[in-house]
Amino acid sequence: MELTIQNGAFLLLIAVVVAMLTQKLDLPYSAGLVAAGIVLAFSRFSPAVSLTKDLLFTVLLPPLIFQAAFYIEWRPLRRDVALIILLATVGLGFSAAITTVGMHFFANWQWLSALVFGVLIAATDPVAVIATFREAGAQGRLPLLVEAESLFNDGTAAVGFAMVLELVQGHSPSPVQAVGQFLRMAGGGLLCGVAVAAAALLLVGNTEDHLVELALTTVAAYGSFLLAERFQLSGVLATLSAGLMLGNIGARGRISDRGKDVLQDFWEYAAFVTNSLIFLLIGMRVAEQNFRAVWLSALIAIVLVTVGRAAAVYPLCALFAGSHWRVPVRQQHILFWGGLRGALALALALALPAAVPERDTIIGISFAVVAFSIFAQGLTMRPLLRAAKLLPNT
Repeated sequence: MELTIQNGAFLLLIAVVVAMLTQKLDLPYSAGLVAAGIVLAFSRFSPAVSLTKDLLFTVLLPPLIFQAAFYIEWRPLRRDVALIILLATVGLGFSAAITTVGMHFFANWQWLSALVFGVLIAATDPVAVIATFREAGAQGRLPLLVEAESLFNDGTAAVGFAMVLELVQGHSPSPVQAVGQFLRMAGGGLLCGVAVAAAALLLVGNTEDHLVELALTTVAAYGSFLLAERFQLSGVLATLSAGLMLGNIGARGRISDRGKDVLQDFWEYAAFVTNSLIFLLIGMRVAEQNFRAVWLSALIAIVLVTVGRAAAVYPLCALFAGSHWRVPVRQQHILFWGGLRGALALALALALPAAVPERDTIIGISFAVVAFSIFAQGLTMRPLLRAAKLLPNT
């Protein structure tokens, strides 16, 4: 069943109660929501809502990406853009390769199934980490690194996943063709977002009505995503570039002062609602999974994904050790352990066509990895940040 107004309102009420409880208990909001979703799935009040690829990928994901990108300032981002892009491309490749090879040899998966899983599970979603930073009032380089790397990581993972699906459909491009396709999808997505943002800025400059400004940013968030996907480009990177452009150029006089205040409140609320629905629905879907049938493969996958993330962070950060881009070791630990898996990985898993070998197993194990990530990594992140003295109040 699709998400209706009644179901959405009921889930939002649950989310409000969970938010209040987690604040009192000093626990990550995302972990509390997933736990609430699991409990809700076993109750007679559970709404009949299906967690589908379209709901996650088309409805809930664009506002999350746009909101995060909208508030990333270009100047500090430009300082670390080389490191961020390296982590989101080469680092993602390392992570996906380790998971792919490991699932083939240790879980006895076919190469194609292992590759599909390796690419989709490489997408990170550090919601719990960013929420911890914001609640503690943390600012500076580390929160930017965590969030920006995740945004670009999601974009490249989505592009890589689309290319892997070409293999599933029997297409075998040459290395040159594969690189060209990657550049077309990634670069085309970025340009698509820039074009939509430019059009929105042109219209914003002709009004001081904060409601019109709000509507234009909403159109840009979804419009850039849908337009890029329509032309088989990266919708994630399109919304990312649209958010960056509107947030940085629009804030410099194109958007009215009243509009800036309204936009901040609205997009914070939009992120709260979408995150709440995503994690509640993840919990409800986790409760439905039969993990007993795949527990060994799930355990292998969790270990491989963790090792792959380490291989994506530590060696690449070591390349910058002697430069002004150097990342202190304590911050590298946060980049490593803060690479949680979440909405995008599940959206990609649910989008797998029936032709993919072991499709149902891949989906089940993806949920297992995400559940481990949210609970094990999410619940230990705040103590780790405090132990590393990376929060303002420590």
